[in-house]
Amino acid sequence: MPPSPTPENTAGRTPERTPERTRQLRRVALSGLLGTAVEFYDFLVYGTVAALVFGELFFPGADPAVGTIAAFGTFAAGYVARPVGGILFGHFGDRLGRKSMLLLTMGLMGGASFLVGLLPTYDTIGVWAPVLLITLRVVQGVAIGGEWGGATLMVVEHAGERRRGLWSSLTQLGAPLGSLLSTSVVTLVVALPKDEFAAWGWRVPFLLTAVLLGVGLFVRLKVVESPLFAEVKKDRAESRLPVLDVLRRPRPLVLACCVGIGAFTAQSLLTGYLIAYATGIGYARPQVLTALTVSASVALVVLPCASALSDRIGRRPVVLAGALASAALAFPVMALVDSKSPGLLILAVVLGHGIAQSTMYGPLGALLTEMFGTKVRYTGASLGYQSATLIGAGFSPLIAGSLVAGNGGSGTPVALLLCGGSLVTALTVGFLRETSRTSLTGTAEGPTTPHTDPHTDPHTGPHSPTEEISA
Repeated sequence: MPPSPTPENTAGRTPERTPERTRQLRRVALSGLLGTAVEFYDFLVYGTVAALVFGELFFPGADPAVGTIAAFGTFAAGYVARPVGGILFGHFGDRLGRKSMLLLTMGLMGGASFLVGLLPTYDTIGVWAPVLLITLRVVQGVAIGGEWGGATLMVVEHAGERRRGLWSSLTQLGAPLGSLLSTSVVTLVVALPKDEFAAWGWRVPFLLTAVLLGVGLFVRLKVVESPLFAEVKKDRAESRLPVLDVLRRPRPLVLACCVGIGAFTAQSLLTGYLIAYATGIGYARPQVLTALTVSASVALVVLPCASALSDRIGRRPVVLAGALASAALAFPVMALVDSKSPGLLILAVVLGHGIAQSTMYGPLGALLTEMFGTKVRYTGASLGYQSATLIGAGFSPLIAGSLVAGNGGSGTPVALLLCGGSLVTALTVGFLRETSRTSLTGTAEGPTTPHTDPHTDPHTGPHSPTEEISA
């Protein structure tokens, strides 16, 4: 249970909740949910369409396996750009404010996805088709690089200290919500005759991004600035170069990156890549999309439960439990997929993604936000999160596709990647200190936990006494 308020640990707490503050918190949480939903909708739509048709439309003449790898190469290009976006939008988010950056990231993110739906194919403009596709993926990646960190920390900085995990899970719920929306739309368009899907049907999911974008921007325009950043701004205590302050003490950044690798490896392999793999071994597209829909529905329940549990028992044990479960299930999950049974395919994706991955992923929003001080929180959380996505999700489908093609179609390399990424997260948890009781309100000095740990870095948040001495 959280410690009882005392004169030592109530100083600088988030101001008492009022009806207006509660309305703002709900609005901020909805804004974060919609932003993450757009992010994952775009992510999964692109991954799905890349697996199904981008090889022949943008990389014709290649062997089907090579075309799929090339299509996922453009997928990886978007991930390479994400840390750049984390640095860029993190800098201005820590200097100018969270709200303005979130409006810009959502506009760029949704706009780039919409334009993908308007792209001419290779048959129309030749080599410029893949060039433009990669360019839009990079723009989208830069925008997404600043989206999650800003949306999540806005929720956490508005929330009370005892329920940060639960409130931040609303932002995390954008992942399964985006998955549900994307699989629903893709399921409808893949029901078209193959020629019509290749001619125009694949464009529809991208063009529908405009609807999510419009709703998301409408909500974000009504959100107020983070109260913690407003205090930093009032005191003129902003960091001049947030990224340098983060890199000056890199340990929190390295840990933030490594602890997220397992969740993103599982996310990437058991959603986007699974479509290419499962259809390649004989599953029908609707069967795979049904499995993803069921898994996303389960994740909508598991994510907030795992996040709420992390408020009670801590972030570390919940993330560790999810990581160990994911590692233990890696080979059984791929064995179920290789059974070629639609029912067992659903069970595999629910176990590996809906339950194990969601347990790892749920507390990450609060955990990464709590690892950095207010002055550099946007930069630190964004860069850590997006570096994890680059390593865990950006290259996993590309590596998996290459290894599977070189191993006669065996799913063993996929299981090894899934297990390896999960173990990286599990091992990283052992180096983390518990942050669920860390105060975020020492705006000029960074977060403090006066009742447990006085050793706090002014720029990057809590660290161990050993680190302070060695620094």
